[in-house]
Amino acid sequence: MHPYLLLSLRIVTGLGGMVLVITTLSAAIRSFVLPRNEVVRMNVWVFMSIRSVFDVAAKMANSYERRDRIMAHYAPVALVALPVVWEALVSLGYVGMYWALGEGSWARCYELSGSSLLTLGTTTTHKVYIEALTYSEATLGLLLLTLLLSYLPTIYQAFSRREVTVALLELRAGTPPTAARLLGWLNHDGSVQNDDKQWAAWEQWFVEIEESHTSLPILSFFRSPQPGRSWVTSCGLILDTAALLFSVVDGPQPRQTQLTFKAGCLALNRVYRFFDDRTGIQPASLLPNEDAPDPDRADFDLACAELQAQGLTLYEDRAGAWQQYQELRSRYASALDFLAKLTMAPGLKIAG
Repeated sequence: MHPYLLLSLRIVTGLGGMVLVITTLSAAIRSFVLPRNEVVRMNVWVFMSIRSVFDVAAKMANSYERRDRIMAHYAPVALVALPVVWEALVSLGYVGMYWALGEGSWARCYELSGSSLLTLGTTTTHKVYIEALTYSEATLGLLLLTLLLSYLPTIYQAFSRREVTVALLELRAGTPPTAARLLGWLNHDGSVQNDDKQWAAWEQWFVEIEESHTSLPILSFFRSPQPGRSWVTSCGLILDTAALLFSVVDGPQPRQTQLTFKAGCLALNRVYRFFDDRTGIQPASLLPNEDAPDPDRADFDLACAELQAQGLTLYEDRAGAWQQYQELRSRYASALDFLAKLTMAPGLKIAG
């Protein structure tokens, strides 16, 4: 090869390796250190590649319980795979830089890069600038692992806080949970409009969901310990309960309930837009969620009958109440349907 052509090739390869290392380090920092909901394309490619494998396995499952067991492994596997991909890319970038600096053959550069990244120290070099590169690679290898390990407690703390509310909702709304049962539980003292403390707790939960599930998007795919539970279903349950209260129950609309409903709509829609607009995931690419159909008029009438049986006073204009319920539900229905498909959440009913 012509000397000038070889020199040009070494320069391009070295610069390419440097860009790859910087890009990978930037992806790691933006994933776990940057305190805002920024999409990291490198992570999206990793997660979607692994998700495609799990989708194939889920399609072969003949029940929701089996799909749930399969998908329960997706988020942990994807999270563990992330630093593996980061370190592989860093190693590849340093291979290019070692070769550009004339350290030897590609095999020799690969051996030196692997030894430095994994801090094995099985190879030696007598060039000071090469040794400086090996030390920097060893430092980056430890840094990438440390970033993930240090943020695992943060992820699982947010998961634990989320699941406490999910479990409490199941206790109050039954199994499977329905909005009519939850509204009946709120009417335990005969005044469904006066439980501001409970609605305030749900408002706080929605705010935490919005923050944690956009800044740490992998958290959205961590499934509940029990197959019949889901944070998406719980969000829909609370919002459906508020929509039923506003459209069906004759009486004042508490300000705290209105705030909780608004917070829930904002949280669901912002998480939805995060995945839909920024990651490029489209509803058509997701598996259909046959377990979570939208409520129809028959479900609505059944919910009204249950509420009447529990002693609540309802509006006489049932057709007008149904129209208002549909209008309220339209504010979050698209986001709820998308996130239910994305996370393969169990079905949600307003009555039954």
